[in-house]
This record gives sequence, C-alpha cells and structure tokens, in this order.
Amino acid sequence: MKVLIVEDENFAAERLQLLLKDIIPDIQIYGAIDSVERTIQHLKANPNYDLLFLDIQLADGKSFSIFEKINITIPVIFTTAYDEYAIKAFEVNSIDYLLKPISKEKLIASIEKFNKIKNHYAQSPIDYSELLQKLTSDKPQQFKTRFLVSRGDSLIPVSSNEIAYFCAEDGIVFLVTNDNKRYIINHTLEDLECKLNPSLFFRINRQFIVAFASIQKAHNYFNYKLKLDIVPDPQTEVIVSKTRTAEFKQWMNSELEK
Repeated sequence: MKVLIVEDENFAAERLQLLLKDIIPDIQIYGAIDSVERTIQHLKANPNYDLLFLDIQLADGKSFSIFEKINITIPVIFTTAYDEYAIKAFEVNSIDYLLKPISKEKLIASIEKFNKIKNHYAQSPIDYSELLQKLTSDKPQQFKTRFLVSRGDSLIPVSSNEIAYFCAEDGIVFLVTNDNKRYIINHTLEDLECKLNPSLFFRINRQFIVAFASIQKAHNYFNYKLKLDIVPDPQTEVIVSKTRTAEFKQWMNSELEK
C-alpha cells in the first residue's frame, strides 16, 4: 500500500506515520509535504498513490485549492484540527475524515473503510467536483445564534454575543457569559464547533472554545504555545495548544483586519 501524507505540522505528520506503520507494517509512506504548491507539483509527477492523507489547512492555504488545479482520482482521507469545513459533504461523497489529534482507533476504522471500497475506486474514478461545490459555495452557512439554558425551574435565553467561552470540565460542558454566569449545556465541544460561527469562536484546545470578544491578550508560552488572558477569568490557565497556535494567530489577524 502506497500512501502520501500532506501535512504542514511536523508532530502531526510524524504521529500519523508511526500509527500507519504500526497498523500496516509493510506500508510505503511518502511525504510529508507541507504546502499546496508542493503537493500539486509532486502529484503531477507522481500520481500513482493508493491513498492520500490530506490536511485541510496547509502552510500556504487550504488544500481544497489543489483539486481546482489538478485532477485527483486518488481516494482521500482528510485530516483537520477543527471540523467547520462542511463535514457532511465528506460523508455524502464517501470520503473519510479524521479530527486531530488522530487516534489509532479512528485511523484503523478509516483504513478498514478504504479497504472495503478501494475496488470501487479502481473501477470508477472519484469526481470531487460535488465536494468542492459544497465546500466553496457562496451560500451563507447558518450558525447557532442563541441557546436556551436551564437554571432551577427557569429557562433562560442566551444570545451568542453574550457568551465569553465554553469549557469542558469532567465531561460536563459549561456556557459562560460575559457577566460570568455559568450554565450546563447539553452539547459537546465537538458539536459546538460545527454549530458556532467560526469567525466569532475558536476551539483553542480540548477544554475551551473562546469568543473573540473575550480575549484581552495573548502571551508566548513554552513549547510554541500561547497563553490567553480572557474575561471573565476562568481561574485556570487558558492555553492555545501547539497544534492550534498557527491557526489561532491567523484567526485573530483575520478578525482584527475587519
């Protein structure tokens, strides 16, 4: 089995390589390639891969643009640190995806899925045009703008612009408002990532989704992480994970430029 890894984070690429070699000892792995342009040039010269692991956010842009410049018929497993990119489109097109950090169990499931349908791929080249249309559509995506939360016997409406952050503690997710009111909500952080407007909220790590308006300052932290000052103060360190730092900086810059 011959696979190509396209990934701009060294740690993520090395982890994926180790997991793949553990699952498939005789696998042939090429890459990692870290940019859109390098991937295009490489695939033009080397199109004969069995499977492509493709990170969505690369060093020079989103990998979706690769499909616009060259014809790819290789089965793709997308990898991403966040799932705001029309995940349902992947499912509709029978393309798998993995959320980082990738677990061995999820990777095994993806490989098993590929093995079940690879003969179909060989007989019918994949048409990614429908996927690209869904991902690049100008139709505005609808995001969740309000929550109905409980406090005792009362139901309280909370608008998204009143929310400072969401945090997970011992398996329970809390919504925290700008005036430091905390409510338990029946959502996971993964679920919220899909429903919240990504221009207003960012998943910084496994514990926190923060609102742009709640961020007061970011400090350089050890091991290339960032430490945030947010209000209201959650009484714990708020750290942007290493794998999200580059994306977080881009997100902050895009908002500040508006």
